[in-house]
Amino acid sequence: MKEGSLEAPTRHPIDWNNPDFYDEAKLDTELRRVFDICHGCRRCFNLCDSFPRLFDLVDESKTGELDSVSSADFGPVIDACTLCDLCFMTKCPYVPPHSFDLDFPHLMLRARAIEFKKGEVALPDRELAKTDRNGAIASKIAPLANWASDKGNTLTRPLLEKFAGLDRDAELPKYASKTLTSIAKTAPAVNLAAPAHGRKAVIYATCFNNYNDTDVGVAARAVLARNGVETEVVHPHCCGMPMLEQGNIAEVAKSAGIVASALKPWIEKGYDVIALVPSCALMMKFEWPLILPDNEDVKLLSRATFDLSEFIVDIAKKHGMAEGMKPVPGGVSLHMSCHSRAQNMGQKAAEMLRLIPEAQVGVVERCSGHGGSWGFKKGNFETALKVGKPVAKTVSESGKGFVTSECPLAGVHIQQGVEKLGGAKPELVRHPIQILARAYGL
Repeated sequence: MKEGSLEAPTRHPIDWNNPDFYDEAKLDTELRRVFDICHGCRRCFNLCDSFPRLFDLVDESKTGELDSVSSADFGPVIDACTLCDLCFMTKCPYVPPHSFDLDFPHLMLRARAIEFKKGEVALPDRELAKTDRNGAIASKIAPLANWASDKGNTLTRPLLEKFAGLDRDAELPKYASKTLTSIAKTAPAVNLAAPAHGRKAVIYATCFNNYNDTDVGVAARAVLARNGVETEVVHPHCCGMPMLEQGNIAEVAKSAGIVASALKPWIEKGYDVIALVPSCALMMKFEWPLILPDNEDVKLLSRATFDLSEFIVDIAKKHGMAEGMKPVPGGVSLHMSCHSRAQNMGQKAAEMLRLIPEAQVGVVERCSGHGGSWGFKKGNFETALKVGKPVAKTVSESGKGFVTSECPLAGVHIQQGVEKLGGAKPELVRHPIQILARAYGL
């Protein structure tokens, strides 16, 4: 063992089938051990709001140490964790294989799993996490759903805030009338002269791009077809990230089994797998194998999965890109999403955008503050804006014409932050792949 844990971080499988995992006394002992280490280090003070809340608890206690902090006061610390994994992947010097064996996000997950098992997750939160069901319903009544969820609707948004806990000032995702899987029945023509011709990929649509922002999937297929890649689009089931946020690990395991089984035949036929949303890619690559470490289909899928930007960069490096890209004037502020960074693959979106001639890419590598569904909620939205303020300020002052993020929620949240600052507001592009599509004239 080397001081400072100079080895690459490793993660233990999540022992969620062990009764000790749900033992509250053992959880409290581990929370106190980890919180004491975090209090002594404080390196993560500027990440999510969990750490400031923890440090304030300690600093305001009788002794100024964790021993005088009541375990009953740990709730807000646990609630503020968005499972972004940045503390584990980028900040903490005490992650395994260090002897301190610290994994803050998975400890918060364990605490939430106990809350879920005790029935302490509110009904509206449980229902909002059923993104597949909600998307399937809302897409059938998209104009009505979008009217009701519009931030300017003074009739419905106060009701959504009261009964669903969604802050009336938070910009909520819109729904598409046609799903990506239905749009994808018509495939773009594949460029047979492209250097990467012969590669095949199955695109995992994800709940968000299947029901909400289908344009990202359409742009991805168009760019890949221009580069000779044959694609299919499937959406067997949600990846389970919303359920993971609530500690419903059994439901995540179920999702993993369904998706891995559905994608196995494609992998066996030589297709790579592309996830359109970084959170979903993170689940497929890393979280599922820790939840189902003995499932061979999950292991196979983990090895075959690419994030979308990662796949484009892989094409560029191995084959070269198809000709025809032209400059996209204006410059781009690129926000690196937390779940892109947590995949430990480098700044693939930035590498991808720099393939465009004369590209001007300003990278913003800091949390937007949104944190998935957490940032929509009453009591969290203002905190989310506070955490994301440095990102909004950087984007506003950059002078770039566009802002984009691989996270479908982060970009919109950054725009709201820019509006609150009253600064220059660049055009929001929902995903960097759409800028690449513009460069090709698609």
